[in-house]
Amino acid sequence: MTQHDQLHRYLFENFAVRGELVTVSETWKQIMENHDYPAPVKTILGELLVATSLLTATLKFDGDITVQLQGDGPMTLAVINGNNNQQMRGVARFKGEIPADADLKTLVGNGYLVITITPAQGERYQGVVGLEGDTLAACLEDYFLRSEQLPTRLFIRTGDVDGQPAAGGMLLQVLPAQDAQADDFNHLAALTETIKAEELLTLPANDVLWRLYHEEEVTLYDPQNVEFKCTCSRERCADALRTLPDEEVDSIIAEEGEIDMNCDYCGNHYVFNSMDIAEIRSNASPADPQVH
Repeated sequence: MTQHDQLHRYLFENFAVRGELVTVSETWKQIMENHDYPAPVKTILGELLVATSLLTATLKFDGDITVQLQGDGPMTLAVINGNNNQQMRGVARFKGEIPADADLKTLVGNGYLVITITPAQGERYQGVVGLEGDTLAACLEDYFLRSEQLPTRLFIRTGDVDGQPAAGGMLLQVLPAQDAQADDFNHLAALTETIKAEELLTLPANDVLWRLYHEEEVTLYDPQNVEFKCTCSRERCADALRTLPDEEVDSIIAEEGEIDMNCDYCGNHYVFNSMDIAEIRSNASPADPQVH
């Protein structure tokens, strides 16, 4: 049985090509936990989660990456935030009825794929591509092509394992500053494309690689765990409240008796009453968390 929520890197001995393989189930489940998403939205979030994990693994620095879809369709936003430690969170927003068989184009309408990379040190970078492809993988390949990066192919699969939703994906990329032959890369991509959802989601990584590339020499590295982690906190909420005009905060307190700040990602509530607000204004640390 495969070990889910792990990312594996691998390298071809005889080609200047590297690969990654990831499967997620628990992380995806936690992202969906506090939300009632229609099935097509759940699937897109699973695909985005897989894609973000694979993209994060291509980065050579400490920092964050955000991959988001936005458009004028019934799903106005789907976003996954991740970092180099493979800690992920995500959320989607949608309106109205969504057909059970809605595909990417139906969900997003006229839209964009936005990738934001924020290194701990250095410049923030943002790339935007229109949704030319029919699938998220095709749109991301388009992004790599347009940003003149290295030839890259993505393969994303979703399904169920033992009644639990699971998603997985593989990425192939030519190594930088190496002279990989286009024919070699296309050959490996054609092999990778044959991976079935069932194989990717139920077999251990080395079995998957053996099935796909048994005539090639492949080195598989130790896996990295993927997990759900939300970065919300009472302190961050207090910081946000500090940026609001006092009159606005006071009028909410007057009307509601308290300010209830809800995290879209994990469902936590942070409640501030008038005493808490007074403490924030005097720059004392807020009282102990009131998390429901």
